[in-house]
Amino acid sequence: MSTYLVTGGAGYVGSTVAAHLLAAGHGVTVLDDLSTGHRAAVPEGARFVEGRVQDAGRWLDSSYEAVLHFAAFSRVGESVTDPAPYWANNVGGTADLLAAMRDAGVRTLVFSSTAATYGEPAAVPITETAPTAPTSPYGATKLAVDHMISGECAAHGLAAVSLRYFNVAGAYGAYGERHAPETHLIPLVLQVALGERESVAVYGDDYPTPDGTCVRDYIHVADLAEAHLLALSAARDGEHLICNLGNGNGFSVHEVVETARKVTGHAIPQTAAARRPGDPAVLVASAERAAEKLGWRPRRTDLAEIIADAWEFARRTAAG
Repeated sequence: MSTYLVTGGAGYVGSTVAAHLLAAGHGVTVLDDLSTGHRAAVPEGARFVEGRVQDAGRWLDSSYEAVLHFAAFSRVGESVTDPAPYWANNVGGTADLLAAMRDAGVRTLVFSSTAATYGEPAAVPITETAPTAPTSPYGATKLAVDHMISGECAAHGLAAVSLRYFNVAGAYGAYGERHAPETHLIPLVLQVALGERESVAVYGDDYPTPDGTCVRDYIHVADLAEAHLLALSAARDGEHLICNLGNGNGFSVHEVVETARKVTGHAIPQTAAARRPGDPAVLVASAERAAEKLGWRPRRTDLAEIIADAWEFARRTAAG
């Protein structure tokens, strides 16, 4: 049995990954400052330490096999209006974490990166060789960390894998999305079905897509978690492997809303809104490198299944 440090393990993706590690028989320590995460999301059986990623050196020692790093600020709009905390936490915090790993002799890292590193794609599906041109400070900080990790691998022999996600969705039992404020489409749609908001806004209906609304690649959070466990085995000393993770299929905003209506049995009113600056028309991943290097392919690719899992979690959470 190995023991892993999961930074940001009280958040949506981090808690799901921690639960998968525990189910595989590993020891898990969750480090989270609870600024956006939830104490109740920390899986039973994990050791919980409340603290910042910048202070990981206080708890990290050679007993840990690897670090899985999720402790980032991730609201794109907020990063535009207030970028300083994003640079301080996402980049500065990771620099402190890498130093702590070096000092403790922990030489394997799996990093939660993002498709936001690519910005407006020149072609889809997006491969890892696509130009990186982030359109927000959030995406820029994640790209900066990827560069930082590459330098750490070359200089100090770190074994690292960065996983660039597209749109994570769905739920895994007790682990699901509950951001405050919520900005992601599927949970917003489900809030309408629950009666927690009157309608869902559709930002732009004149994009060059089949129905005029943005098309996105939705990946089930459980598929995502499985990729992280595979990445631990794929990491090689002195190498930085970057893999995209996605469904490989695109679903429009209208398709998401209509599928949610069928899954929930609710009307889910929608309202038209202006395009949001920087929203690409289509973002769809190529996950062929993940298939080749990690042996990973998504198994839960049906949009109705993804929304049904999220709906079950949303109803259970709303009921307390």
